[in-house]
Amino acid sequence: MASTTALLLLLTILSSLHLPTVFSFEFQVGEIEGWVVPHSNATTLYYNHWASEKRFQIGDSLRFRYKKDSVMVVDEVDYKKCNSTHPIFFSNTGNTVYQLDESGPYYFISGVAEHCHKGQKMIVKVMTPEDSSSRSGSTSSSTSDSSAATLSLGASKLVLFQFVLSTVAAYLF
Repeated sequence: MASTTALLLLLTILSSLHLPTVFSFEFQVGEIEGWVVPHSNATTLYYNHWASEKRFQIGDSLRFRYKKDSVMVVDEVDYKKCNSTHPIFFSNTGNTVYQLDESGPYYFISGVAEHCHKGQKMIVKVMTPEDSSSRSGSTSSSTSDSSAATLSLGASKLVLFQFVLSTVAAYLF
């Protein structure tokens, strides 16, 4: 009888916690080919087409893999002109991860002006938190295939959950 009561108490507590899950994705820019100058037969909007098929939200990240190149975040004016003299962010490590930490547009270009003029640039639009609530049902299969998902719970809620479980286990046994 006591164990049944304890089990009901545990289920009540767990159902009232409403532990939210937060998904963040790491997108591989350019898929298998990576961050390269688009082929001569590709459209100059190659990376923008790739980005338009994705739904980016705050907390997601972009992985740029490249050789003998760089990646920069610039403002809209510098993006249009392929101007790399005033980057907001610069990396030339060959394996750059860039965290998308706020909603709105991000403008990426190659640091090599010739590469940028040939189409190695991209606009990523990060959804507002209100827009991201519809994300789960509308991601394309290519997004889920090419993205590494990370499931994370808030640390304080995880600690609370462990405490409740250990307390109930101690009570039962």
